[in-house]
Amino acid sequence: MAAASGASEQKIGTSESAQDLDDLPDMLEAKLWENPCPFTFRINYLALLYNTPLYSWIQDTYGLKRHEYVVIYSLALANGGSARDISRTSGFPKNTLSRAVKRLELMGLLEERSKAPGGGRRQALRLSEKGWKLFNETVPVFESYEERMLTPLSKGERQILFELMSKVVVGAEDWADDLPQAGAKGSTRNTKGETQ
Repeated sequence: MAAASGASEQKIGTSESAQDLDDLPDMLEAKLWENPCPFTFRINYLALLYNTPLYSWIQDTYGLKRHEYVVIYSLALANGGSARDISRTSGFPKNTLSRAVKRLELMGLLEERSKAPGGGRRQALRLSEKGWKLFNETVPVFESYEERMLTPLSKGERQILFELMSKVVVGAEDWADDLPQAGAKGSTRNTKGETQ
């Protein structure tokens, strides 16, 4: 009888524990709808889910780090661009990209550099035949992964999303290098996460 009572108590305890877990807030729901930075959460979340497996695959398959592949990808879209152009449109520091360019040249993925027209010290970077081959082998994987990500959206919704996101990207020049002062006034949150 005591054993049965103990088992019953254990079952009740487990049930209460499961109930406690059910009462906890759903983290994704909270980050989507209770977040003081809802836009950046969505961007970062999707970017990590997209970039992490793809760039791991690039490194494992082709031996290229993310910033090295970003050079290849950028030049495939705008062949003849400079390291400065790539830095400005990717967020990677110029010195990181400079090392990437040197390594890609040694690997034969970039052509020998030439001066960019009217560019002073700027040098035009171009993919070699080997670089184009690598890009053409890899870009379908990136495209299909993006297509999977966008599956929940209709064609019209995608177009609206692209246009709105493009406006935010173009507007980034107005704020991207100006970090707000620490302790700027605004809403604060208490330990329960409620806006005060």
